[in-house]
Amino acid sequence: MSKIVHPYAHRLVMLRDWKSRWFADTKKYCDYLKGDVLIREFLEKKLRGMYISSIEIERSRKATRFIIKTSRPGLIIGRNGEGATKLKEDIIKKMSKLGLPKVEDFKLEIMEVSNPEADAAVVAYMIAEGLEKRMPYRRVIKQVLEKVMGARGVEGARVVLGGRLGGAEIARTEELKRGSIPLQTLRADIDFKRERATLPYGVIGIKVWIYRGKIFADKKISLNDAGEKEVKSN
Repeated sequence: MSKIVHPYAHRLVMLRDWKSRWFADTKKYCDYLKGDVLIREFLEKKLRGMYISSIEIERSRKATRFIIKTSRPGLIIGRNGEGATKLKEDIIKKMSKLGLPKVEDFKLEIMEVSNPEADAAVVAYMIAEGLEKRMPYRRVIKQVLEKVMGARGVEGARVVLGGRLGGAEIARTEELKRGSIPLQTLRADIDFKRERATLPYGVIGIKVWIYRGKIFADKKISLNDAGEKEVKSN
């Protein structure tokens, strides 16, 4: 029987890096892992509506760094950086509440995603936002897919909705695809995200795949300031 593998995990090391980067002994490992999961859930809930792409965590012996990538950094930073300062304090409070060791050097970095239409997390939230505003689901996914296919570097996209679409009594799935999505090709740069749209009659699940071309071995992958991959030929 075939198994569906998450496209992100399928390409770790080759094309992508871990979202939590640290090393710990057996005693601290459980605390750090639990802390990362709970803090990430806390931030995703708190920052919902701010078009978050990803939340990355880096730890060393004395320092901890949180990297939040978003297409609208101004919403998080606020006027004169008040929002970022408040968010930093909330994260430190949450860490102490979870019983994590006190951090001497804590850094919070907010990065802008320069090409949000090519980011699966941002696109999934755009669809969820449209559904929560009671817009027709077919129109929402068609409009979003047109934007995605018009973005720089995108070669294919696929959206799947599941649930009581349109308020129907029986749940079903609806799928729309443009271009190609080569899931079995390991060198294919595929971004994937799951999202939920909460409606009065239930929850609608959203899955988004975005194919951004192939990355070959004779090309170097570098991260730009927005945290996106730039491919340069030798």
